[in-house]
Amino acid sequence: MKVYTYKNYWKLALLLIALVIGVLSLTYTNRLVKKMAIEERKNMEIWAQATSYLADTDGQDENLNFYYNIITKNTTIPVILCDENDSIVAALNTKENIPENRKFLRKLIFKMEEEHEPIVVDLLGGDINTIYYEDSTILKQLTIYPYVQLGVITLFILVAYFAFSYSRKAEQNKVWVGMSKETAHQLGTPISSLMAWLEILEQTTENHEYLQEMQKDIHRLETITDRFSKIGSAPELPLSDLPKVMDQSIAYMKTRTSSNVVFEYSFTEVADLIIPLSKSLFNWVIENIIKNAVDAIGGKGTITISIAETDSEAIIRIKDTGKGISKSRQRTIFKPGYTSKERGWGLGLSLARRIIEQYHKGKIQVEYSEINQGTTFKITLPK
Repeated sequence: MKVYTYKNYWKLALLLIALVIGVLSLTYTNRLVKKMAIEERKNMEIWAQATSYLADTDGQDENLNFYYNIITKNTTIPVILCDENDSIVAALNTKENIPENRKFLRKLIFKMEEEHEPIVVDLLGGDINTIYYEDSTILKQLTIYPYVQLGVITLFILVAYFAFSYSRKAEQNKVWVGMSKETAHQLGTPISSLMAWLEILEQTTENHEYLQEMQKDIHRLETITDRFSKIGSAPELPLSDLPKVMDQSIAYMKTRTSSNVVFEYSFTEVADLIIPLSKSLFNWVIENIIKNAVDAIGGKGTITISIAETDSEAIIRIKDTGKGISKSRQRTIFKPGYTSKERGWGLGLSLARRIIEQYHKGKIQVEYSEINQGTTFKITLPK
């Protein structure tokens, strides 16, 4: 089994880098926050002492200006001062600094009390004031900074991831288209030569049965060439009879499959189901899924094919009685490089998805699969 998972490594690396940066940033910032919180507590205790001194002085002390400056220099820490009756005396650095705005300030006091233990100020004469405060704006900003930083890093990684994925996908598309066009070009010359030799043989041999089989194979090569030439180009989607197209694909596969493989299908209930369809590309999808089903059942079993319709969609189901696909690999099977065979590039189902989803605007998926019970592929196409 081949699964190319190298791209998962750089995804994991980006995730780990983001986590490491986030953890380091959070750890370092939390330390700074704690240190600043301690410093702000000390500043508020000094502020409380200055308040006590100013309340008790007679206004003649030579240190009056010093303590007054301590009070007025606080321009960042929100503070509310209450007297011994719990009446608001003053508010500083809050949205509402007027003591009469009690409704707002009372809510703020409750919040401050939950955030920090109030500071009690003992005044002369036995009076007691209480100082409530909360973190400064700078400290609050510093607290949320690492989360903002982590968000920016995450956004950067997401943008880088999608840009890289888009670039890789565009590069893959160019490779696929170039390879397909070159394949179609290389097949064109020998096919033309074979057609010319066939015309000569028709005039010189009497074994027309062999010639008819050769004609079928040449026609098959022309179909393959046409399919490759359409990869990368917007295909024409003429209205087509889906049951008739399905009949042709199944008939072709039946003649090239062991008689031990039983095909069960009948499309009489959806006769004349007309939908936009590129026949050559759609046949490629059906043949690829049937080939996988034949491999899954080991050349002996049953393949059941059905068509249903709704008002807006045509639904095709291809069911086999093979070995099944584990749930962990049901999404992986459509990725380029996945294969459970000894040989192969693992491009069949990836191409099938591209043809159904990009060219026909439909959907292809594993509807059901159980180990040793079989698999059902479901294709949905707009009508």
